[in-house]
Amino acid sequence: MRSQYPSSSNLAYSLGPGPLTPAIKAIVTANVAAFLISLVIPAITLYFGLRPADIFGRLHIWQPITYMFLHEGIFHILFNMLALWMFGVELERTWGSRYFLTYYFVCGVGAALTTVVLSFLPGTFGQQLYYSLTIGASGAVYGILLAYALYFPNRPIYMYFVFPIPAKYFVAIIGAISLLSSMSGPGGGIAHTTHLGGLLAGYLYLKRGRMHLLSEIKYHYLKWRISRTRRRFDVYSGGRANDVNRRIH
Repeated sequence: MRSQYPSSSNLAYSLGPGPLTPAIKAIVTANVAAFLISLVIPAITLYFGLRPADIFGRLHIWQPITYMFLHEGIFHILFNMLALWMFGVELERTWGSRYFLTYYFVCGVGAALTTVVLSFLPGTFGQQLYYSLTIGASGAVYGILLAYALYFPNRPIYMYFVFPIPAKYFVAIIGAISLLSSMSGPGGGIAHTTHLGGLLAGYLYLKRGRMHLLSEIKYHYLKWRISRTRRRFDVYSGGRANDVNRRIH
């Protein structure tokens, strides 16, 4: 993996990112297979979906992984897999399949753990999360969206297939929507807290080994202080324009 994000290249001139890469092909295949099985045996959704009450009450410790392979309906899996293909293919080409798979599962499991932790909050919000069932790859896909926005921040994304906006603003918008939605409760069948968990897990994973959040804030503050100090002093070129021995004063 490269130590710095590639420069935000500009436009992609082909329709879509190209054919499925190996890791994404494996993920899509597993999701489709699990979806078809759930149509025949609906009970597996209750057994393998994410439900904090079952993790602690029945020790279903596999749920933070298995939940991301199950989907509620055809449109649920279609949009998740479509987003995975659109935004994940280029990341897998950049990172390699092994790193991409690791990142995908880190985001998915991180999203699940966020939901589990928040389910212990006091009040109605925590209680609803504790007993609610969460399924779908959305948490992992949100992590993919975040990585895409960091690596290709100025790539245009057509919101609602009409309005082109840079990827960095698109992710900021959907993150804000999920945050506001989660504050009003986990209703509507959409686990907004899981979406936020996927974003957070992806951000922390990409930042690991570089600098943690507080160090990054300190770094940018010191950089700002140095820049401000330089502006206080006039730095200019001395000597004549044709003097080969000119020095900076």
